[in-house]
Amino acid sequence: MRGTPGYLAPEWRQPLGRITVKVDIYSFGIVLLEIVCARRNVDESQPESAFHLLTVLQKKADQDRVIDIVENLDAYKQSEREEITRMIKVAAWCLQDDPERRPLMSTVLKVLEGVMEVDSNLNYRFSHAMISSPAGNHHISSAPPQASVLSNPR
Repeated sequence: MRGTPGYLAPEWRQPLGRITVKVDIYSFGIVLLEIVCARRNVDESQPESAFHLLTVLQKKADQDRVIDIVENLDAYKQSEREEITRMIKVAAWCLQDDPERRPLMSTVLKVLEGVMEVDSNLNYRFSHAMISSPAGNHHISSAPPQASVLSNPR
């Protein structure tokens, strides 16, 4: 399997992992985080400690400062900072290691519309954030494809 580094859900890398519709939720979470932070998830121009955006998010979450992953934060008003923090939490919810803990896209939409709140019990331990390194190969390989539950039998 080949893919863009950092966008594939962790279950793609598990030998017997079951692929579900939640892999798309994971990819959405990465894209949302990249938009909010104005940087790529895997950025070779960053120092090794900040190469993976998820690693930075994990460190900032440990300090209860997730908003600090956004550059030029001084340019934003307080109300914008609150919205940025909410978007980071939506992204983190979509990036949960366990696909069962990721929301459905319909739930994400409700949160983005302000109808629902983000799950307050988020895990910021992204074990898959350390998969590739700046000097590593950016093509992901794995065992042959396993059965999936993406759609019903045809």
